Amino acid sequence: MFKVLGMVFRPSSRPKHAVDSDDGMSTVEYAVGTIAAAALAVVLYAVVTGDSVVSGLTGLVQRALSVKVG
Repeated sequence: MFKVLGMVFRPSSRPKHAVDSDDGMSTVEYAVGTIAAAALAVVLYAVVTGDSVVSGLTGLVQRALSVKVG
């Protein structure tokens, strides 16, 4: 117990945000999370396999290999 500006505070052994009855995710939350992860994977795959990314990476590798050393 401690005082700050005349108010008494008693530290609790549990955080205030602790939830007693619902620990973890439910089945619906897992399903929504899985669908969201799959949708993000599809979008990232489409971006990475797009022509602009492939040509950009190819150009980068070609420039790196054609650099004159010394």
